[in-house]
Amino acid sequence: MKKLAAPLLAFTLAFTSTTAFAGGPVVVEEEPVVEAASPRSGWIVPVVVGLILICAVACGNDDEPQT
Repeated sequence: MKKLAAPLLAFTLAFTSTTAFAGGPVVVEEEPVVEAASPRSGWIVPVVVGLILICAVACGNDDEPQT
């Protein structure tokens, strides 16, 4: 029995160790999630456009007609 067990064990270890450890460990790195920051100045553009429109209406055409 010992004559059969030793070669069988060597044969089993030879084939299982080469396929099990081939290539080394696999390291999986997760990429960080990049989220777009919400604009803090989202209200500035509408306010500036509104002020320009109010100024255009208030200042208007103040030229006197030519006679």
